Amino acid sequence: MKKSALLVLFFVLLGNPALVLAQTEPDQIKLDSNKFQDFFYESLKQKAIENYDKAVLALEQCLKIEPQNATVHYELGKNYLALKDYKNAYSYFEKASQIDPTNKWFWVGMYDVNYATKDYEGAIYTINKLIPFDPKFKEDLTSLYMNTGQFDKALALINELNETIGKTDRRESYKIQILSQGKYQNTEIVNLTEQIKLYPKEESNYISLIYLYSKNNEIDKVLETARKLESEIPTSEWAQVSLFKYHLENNEGDKAAKAMNIVLASAKIDSKIKHRILNEFLIFANVNPQYGPDLEKAIGYFDLDPEVNVAKEIGKFFHTKKQWDKAIIYYDKANQKSATVDVETNLLLLQAYTEIKQFERVTKKAMDMVDVFPTQPQFYYYAGLGYNQLVQFKKAKDVLEMGLDYLVEDIALEINFNIQLGEAYNGLGDSKKKEFYFSKANQLLKQ
Repeated sequence: MKKSALLVLFFVLLGNPALVLAQTEPDQIKLDSNKFQDFFYESLKQKAIENYDKAVLALEQCLKIEPQNATVHYELGKNYLALKDYKNAYSYFEKASQIDPTNKWFWVGMYDVNYATKDYEGAIYTINKLIPFDPKFKEDLTSLYMNTGQFDKALALINELNETIGKTDRRESYKIQILSQGKYQNTEIVNLTEQIKLYPKEESNYISLIYLYSKNNEIDKVLETARKLESEIPTSEWAQVSLFKYHLENNEGDKAAKAMNIVLASAKIDSKIKHRILNEFLIFANVNPQYGPDLEKAIGYFDLDPEVNVAKEIGKFFHTKKQWDKAIIYYDKANQKSATVDVETNLLLLQAYTEIKQFERVTKKAMDMVDVFPTQPQFYYYAGLGYNQLVQFKKAKDVLEMGLDYLVEDIALEINFNIQLGEAYNGLGDSKKKEFYFSKANQLLKQ
């Protein structure tokens, strides 16, 4: 009586989904004889107290009586799995599934062995048998494709699941990993294009497509995608990229500036797009100087940009247009922003000072730079040039002669050094040295 009660209790526990890998055991065990029942009960008792070896012995006796009993094979698989005898465990689970392929728990047993042994290829085979029982196993299949490097299949399955049941952080992480390999980007571009056609109000698809185009430096396609987004979702921050372009083309400066500010303040929009928008507004503001304050405000958004000193680049823009006063303003801003002293910015600034004949500023800046970069000959040259123009010939001579010591294989700069030294000695009344340095400059010019 006690034995029968325990057996009934075991089957109740066996059906509890909270136990044993959350699997509901087979509904019932058909007992063909009292002897079979005794051996089977003994196996359950031994397994319950973790005597898996003894449970196996009892189940082997059951097999002698009923060799085609799928449940016995399944129980043997579970005991061997507990013993970490994975080869036998898989063999018995497989035999159970061959006898009754419609029982999902037999396949789950095989999958447990695949997973425990990291047999991911085998797991893919098994999981495909489980998916008809429960489509949720597709999530596991995605991970298995990633583990086996089958990224094309993983990407296709991720896109399918994203469309049918929604996105997950794990799948999105997998997707980023796959798309970091450029050969899969075209596939994803095609997929996103189709998704936009099917779901035109889903902003994330536009953003993902814009990201891929931006990564490939296909800026025109970025703008085309942004225009589509603006048409479907006018409140989108990404849509402002398109609106900015539209307003500029229609000479609507105030609206363009407003759209630009939204874009530049957005944490969602790629920095390449922001830089392009700023450059376009810079060109517009140069023709329409009343938007200078908007340009300065825009530059402020890039103060923390670790890659590009935007103020310096704007200074260079005005420099090429020989708008020296504006160039100087932005070179000064660039110097204020930079955590370190930048040689190029200060050489450009010295040239701009020279062009507008601000020689006191030339000499002061150049000598400050000599203190910071004592082996940089260009700064000695500008200091000497400035002192000559200020009729301080002795200072010009001294600084130029010091700078010559650091001049290496720069013919153009050497010519300029000799011309300025000739000017300095001419101012000092030393005609012999004046002729020497002018003659040397002429010889270098002929080379």
